Amino acid sequence: MIRLGSNSTTRAKILSQHDIEFTQCGGNFDEEQIKTTNPNEFVRIATLGKFEELFAKYGCNDMPLLVADSVVSCDGKLLRKAKNKDDARAMIELQSGNSTTIITCMIFKSNETYIFDVSSTTYEFEEFNKDDINEYINSGLCMGKAGAIMVEGFCKPYIKKVDGYESTAMGLCVEKLEMFL
Repeated sequence: MIRLGSNSTTRAKILSQHDIEFTQCGGNFDEEQIKTTNPNEFVRIATLGKFEELFAKYGCNDMPLLVADSVVSCDGKLLRKAKNKDDARAMIELQSGNSTTIITCMIFKSNETYIFDVSSTTYEFEEFNKDDINEYINSGLCMGKAGAIMVEGFCKPYIKKVDGYESTAMGLCVEKLEMFL
């Protein structure tokens, strides 16, 4: 059993699909305080901040702690969670017909093991259909997602090429985690 330090339903789903027993306890780390626009630096700072908050609260003596965060980068720009529909549209249109990288940082800590991993998955997308974009934005599914994208949903039919694990793009590189469980 591990403690998933995240409120993400997608991360919980990934663990469940891989038969990893967990309890979910997210924190309150404020990502808005992070000033960097460098995607790699941002995801490291955010994950470390979340980890420090939850480790101070729970430790890892009763069960290992797992914390993760993800960001999206396209054309060298850091794409965080959309603030509104217009922000989501701008991010989605930037990624349409473009190459997009999802960067996920994971920290796993038990009494015996400490893992700090940064993984990335890059997608090359075909141009998104305007009607599909409108439907996706109006569904609200793009909100709360880094870069306003869902590679396992909206983007799936538009993927031309992928380099990396889908789980990394969804928010947790479970393939690397499993090596240590």
